[in-house]
Formats: sequence, structure tokens, C-alpha cells
Amino acid sequence: MTGADGLRERKMNADGKYALTLTLLILSIAAAYILRLVVKGRARFERTDRQGGSWLLGKGVMELGYWGFLPAAQFLASMQISPNQVSWASLAFGFAAGACLSVGHFGFAAVCAALSSALDCLDGMVARITKANSDAGELLDATVDRYAEFFFLAGLIVYYRAHPALQLLALFALLGSFMVSYSSAKAEAMNIEPPRGNMRRPERAVYLDGGAMLSAITIPWLEAPPAGAVPIGYPMLVALAIVAVAANISAVARLWSIARALRAREEPRAKTLEEPTIVEAVEPRRSAGMEHSR
Repeated sequence: MTGADGLRERKMNADGKYALTLTLLILSIAAAYILRLVVKGRARFERTDRQGGSWLLGKGVMELGYWGFLPAAQFLASMQISPNQVSWASLAFGFAAGACLSVGHFGFAAVCAALSSALDCLDGMVARITKANSDAGELLDATVDRYAEFFFLAGLIVYYRAHPALQLLALFALLGSFMVSYSSAKAEAMNIEPPRGNMRRPERAVYLDGGAMLSAITIPWLEAPPAGAVPIGYPMLVALAIVAVAANISAVARLWSIARALRAREEPRAKTLEEPTIVEAVEPRRSAGMEHSR
């Protein structure tokens, strides 16, 4: 083994260790929540009740996440850390995740992406705890979400530069992600209840972060690329395919639902506008009849 190969092997092992540590942490939180379910029942949150789950990410999993993040949110609030500071930290870790992916460090990327996603959830929780909710804060939160997601997928596009088909898959995942978010924003701007659908931000984060995490664990065991080639990371590939397909289908369905709601809202208005035209058409006949009788 050459010195370069040995260095690469050590980096891959470090990636796997970080990913394995993250996996064990997630499993520990899940085990603690199962104990909570047995003793006290489900942890209910207003936001998870409002958002609901989907067949790709159940409501119970979302409640688990919020329950696990609650102590961290309370700690950040007690340290007088503002929601905006949490949002900016989320953006920084999102950028770091994309940078790590661009050079093939799936384990480091998974940790950074997990921290970015956690902070994305925590900024809203801190805002509610400290009663610092604001429209400007929601705008920053939504903006950070889009940039963090772009960094992640852009990193994969750079990493798969020798595989145009995989780059295209990542581009479709990016397109679907942005179109789902766009449909929600468009519905809110038009005062229509945004359709729930699948592949919202929490689902995409879970699948993409999970794909990076599992890739770092499986690459040393399942892949032995030839010299000069890069590992594919098959769990990452599966996650990309799921997001690319499900997000674009969800985006089309959501936009169709919004269009139907707009047409249903405009129908009564259209009928109201047509009524004067009918009256105008009848009125000349009546006038002509009166003239004839004279």
C-alpha cells in the first residue's frame, strides 16, 4: 500500500467512525424516547400536530426528534442565544457539509448536515421558548434552509463530476426539493392552506443525511474502486433517487392541488362578474319592446 493509499484509508476509517458515532447517538435518543413512550406516552408538540407526518416520515418520528431537541433548545434559550444566531450556525454547518461531500468525506458531511438540520429545528424552538417569533426570523430560517440544502446537493454534484448520470440525479433531487418549498411559499402568498404532501424539508433532511451517514459506514466494506476512481456511496445514491422521484412527484401534486383551490376560489367571483353582462343583454330587448308598443 502506498503512502497516499494509506492516508486515504485512514481518512475513510475516520469518516466511518464519525458516522458510526452519529448512528449510535441517534439510536440512543430513540431508545430513550421508547422508554418515555412506555412510561408517559407520546410527546405532543403543537408544530408536529400542525404539520403532521407522511408515509415517508411518520409523525411519531417527528415527535421523537422534537422531544430529543427540547433540552438543547431550553439550554440555548437559558444562555440567551438568539434564534437568528442559531440560524446562522445552521447555515455554517450546512456549508461545511457540502464542502465535505465535494471531497468525499461522507462521515464528516453527515455530522455537519445533522448539526445543520438540528439547528434548523432548534431556531424555531428557541424563538417559541423566548417568545422572539418574528416575520424576519421566519424569512431568515426559510432562506437558510434553501442555502443549506443547496450546499449539500451541490457538494454531491461536485463529487460525482466523473459520473454525469449521478450528477443529473442530484440535480433532479435539487429541483424537486426547491419546487416543493416553492409550492408551499406560493400557497401561503395566495392565502391558501399549503398541501401537506411528501418530501417536505424534514423528510429530505432525514433521507439525505441518512444516506451520507450510511455511505461512510458501508464504503470501506462494500466498495473497492479502481485506482483514480471514487467510491459511489450506494446508500447516498438510494437516498438521492428517493428524494429526486418523490420530491418531484410531490411538487407536481402540490401545484395541481393549489391550482384547483385557486380555480374553486375564483368561480364565485367569475359568476358575479358575468351577472351584469346578462342584465345588459336583457335590457336592450326590454327597451326595444317598449318602443314597439308605443
